[in-house]
Amino acid sequence: MRRFLLTAGLLATALGLIWIGQGTGTFPWPRSSFMVNQLQWAGYGAAMAGFGLVLIWESSQ
Repeated sequence: MRRFLLTAGLLATALGLIWIGQGTGTFPWPRSSFMVNQLQWAGYGAAMAGFGLVLIWESSQ
């Protein structure tokens, strides 16, 4: 169970960071993505990254 939580947490954190980058326009790939320069996706990314960090923390308990 710990390995699953750690893996899911790492993936969720990475996905959240990508969403933050796309939402703020610092990672505009692919160029045609509907998420580029849309700040709401930066918020979703922050929530996803936070959730991932919680999963990582839970895996160490």
